[in-house]
Amino acid sequence: MRFGAHMSIAGGLEKSVDRAEQAGCDALQIFTKNGNQWKAKPISDEQAALYKSRLAESEIHPVVAHDSYLINLASPDDELWEKSIDAFRIELERCEQLDVPFLVTHPGSYVKSTEEEGIARIAEALNRINRDLAGYKVMALLETTAGQGTNIGWRFEQLAAIMAQISEQERVGYCFDTCHAFAAGYEIRTAEGYAETMEAFDSILGLDKLKVFHFNDSKKEFGSRRDRHDHIGAGEIGVEGFRHFVNDPRFAEHPALLETPKSDDLHEDIENLATLRGLVAK
Repeated sequence: MRFGAHMSIAGGLEKSVDRAEQAGCDALQIFTKNGNQWKAKPISDEQAALYKSRLAESEIHPVVAHDSYLINLASPDDELWEKSIDAFRIELERCEQLDVPFLVTHPGSYVKSTEEEGIARIAEALNRINRDLAGYKVMALLETTAGQGTNIGWRFEQLAAIMAQISEQERVGYCFDTCHAFAAGYEIRTAEGYAETMEAFDSILGLDKLKVFHFNDSKKEFGSRRDRHDHIGAGEIGVEGFRHFVNDPRFAEHPALLETPKSDDLHEDIENLATLRGLVAK
């Protein structure tokens, strides 16, 4: 697998590549803008060129983007829904400008509506955006979620229901988050549990649509439906759960990205990446 981590773009998009190299990453995840704000300055041609040039000097690939946490494509509130659609469209435009192949998104929360209505809203939003951005190469990836509150995506069947309503299905795929799946009640700690979980994913969603992994241990127990990331081996999943993923030949070239707490010197990422690489069978 291509191990990596989410890195800050503070100081410029190209700085994320510097940080990724410092930590020893093969792959990289970024926000293309502040993840906790709606607004963002456009990326200038000069900024994009500087980022692309710096990335070309490295051996890091692929780069994956994550959208803003404010976006809710399942929202029953028309104003927030339209605002989310506009924001997600801009996120895709920024990815296309930077040649980022994947944009990960949490599917959304249905809040005071129903699961079925929320699923329909997500699909309608993605269909609208894809029509607006005809010919784009960037693929939106629906992420598996832990299932807190009214979040959609904690059962594989929910993601399948979204995909069933997508017009251009080749433009939408999936991101598998280990912490989220574990918290949602998918067993990955044992060889048998891992096999059953990935068989279910394949039969319901299709492994060919699984493009990216988020590798996070879980602070909370199995089936808790609570999203709390921990360092690899420090949480309830434990190192053995990750051993199954890193030695699965089906995912040999897939990016596996850390989203765990870190200091400025990135020593936690360095340690987590070393742990993961140590699990790969020689």
